[in-house]
Amino acid sequence: MHIRVAALVALSLASSMACAQETSTAQYQTPQGELIVHSGQPQPHDYGPPPSFAQLDTRGSGFLTATEADAYPPLANDFIHADANRDGRVSRAEYERWASRQ
Repeated sequence: MHIRVAALVALSLASSMACAQETSTAQYQTPQGELIVHSGQPQPHDYGPPPSFAQLDTRGSGFLTATEADAYPPLANDFIHADANRDGRVSRAEYERWASRQ
């Protein structure tokens, strides 16, 4: 029985993923009683426009480290993509190219 309930939950979750940003509720009768499944995706967080390079370059080094990128979560998330030459840091040019795509 537990496998059947798990399959129903998985099916419900999979079908709700097709409706991104919507919350859905499904009710199922099981031998143990009613099962209610609420599923959906959270709303995306609005971080606003990317800050200037100077605001993030707190050490004044001319490049951003992963630690400095943590101040702006979208950049921290995309750090390896913003670091086009894969040298472990983001130059001003790399940052401006990344920011223009946001």
